[in-house]
Amino acid sequence: MTALDVISPGSRVRLHLRLSLADGTVVEDSYGGEPLEFVIGDGTLVQGLERALYGMRPGQSQRLTLHPEQAFGAHDPALVTHLPRARFPDDIVPEPGLVIEFETAEGEFLPGLVLAVEGDQVEVDLNHPLAGKPVILENEILAVDNSALLGAEGED
Repeated sequence: MTALDVISPGSRVRLHLRLSLADGTVVEDSYGGEPLEFVIGDGTLVQGLERALYGMRPGQSQRLTLHPEQAFGAHDPALVTHLPRARFPDDIVPEPGLVIEFETAEGEFLPGLVLAVEGDQVEVDLNHPLAGKPVILENEILAVDNSALLGAEGED
């Protein structure tokens, strides 16, 4: 192993990853299945999770708890909003606990959690579902490829 196999911005990384909550609820888990492969900075993982990988090499693993600010951010009360029932399609019956995808003005989709329905108003939380929660990150680095950073082609 050399300094060329150290995870840094722009590295192509293949790893197994498990994200869980303090109560043991597993949110994402690639162990026992296909490893996750992505480029650091491509948006596959939130920045806080990526930063936790910096400096790691193939064969290394870790388990650490990330505070909300290090992972999916603090829960923002400004992202809890009230929408008229008429804004929902007829085939969707909003009820507490239902997660509905909303399209932003930019054409992106984000999940919204229905918190309450009162008359013709629906209270929706547009925060990331893990916002405000500490998460436990476990990972095992399988491969790191920095050849694109060096301008090389096809090297592993």
